[in-house]
Amino acid sequence: MKIKKAIILCAGYGKRLQPLTSKTPKPLLKINKKTLLENTINLLKKFGIKEVFINTHHLSDKIVKFIDKNNFNLKIQIITEKKAILGTGGGISNITKNVKEELFLVINPDTIWNTRYLKTLQSMEKIFFKKNCKNILLMVHKSKSFDKNLKGDFEIKHNLIKESELKNNFIFTGVQILNKKVFKDIKKRKFQINNVWQTLIKKKKLYGFESKLKFFHVTDFYIYKKLKKKFKY
Repeated sequence: MKIKKAIILCAGYGKRLQPLTSKTPKPLLKINKKTLLENTINLLKKFGIKEVFINTHHLSDKIVKFIDKNNFNLKIQIITEKKAILGTGGGISNITKNVKEELFLVINPDTIWNTRYLKTLQSMEKIFFKKNCKNILLMVHKSKSFDKNLKGDFEIKHNLIKESELKNNFIFTGVQILNKKVFKDIKKRKFQINNVWQTLIKKKKLYGFESKLKFFHVTDFYIYKKLKKKFKY
């Protein structure tokens, strides 16, 4: 089986990147002359995604214009959260409830994605189906993070995610595969995806897959400037 639908989360304000994001939405910031959003779309195409949904809110018109201007040879739909941001969980749920398919790859454009992630995503997809998961997250050990200020989110053991009271060594990279059934008991319209994760962790049903690649995440203004220098060829 293959995941055919993907969601790119682009609704945030990017407050930690101000003043850059006061006029440019975070997904349209550039690294080595390519936007973060373009890098993300290119990876999804190579992975075999057939349709992409993008949720927007802050400076949504600029993202719409960017997609219209560029020919990605991919079916892309933009869903604008007009009145208020629905949160990561609410944004995903809002899209999935109007689509017949149950399985989605959800990705944040904050990470600098590249083709080296292709095999990693393929391996994660195999684990997702092999273990009949409802949700699996791509994780990376914090030692591989370019931004050394990022703290770990979870621990992983035998592909199961848990939280440690002592230390959490693994960071969520920003990509996950989920079955929209994870939202079936949630009545709220606005919520964070972390609420879903916490419920699954308690049931020992939240899975993780470890990436061995170096992790470059556009965390804030300072890190963005450092990454622009690093990737300037």
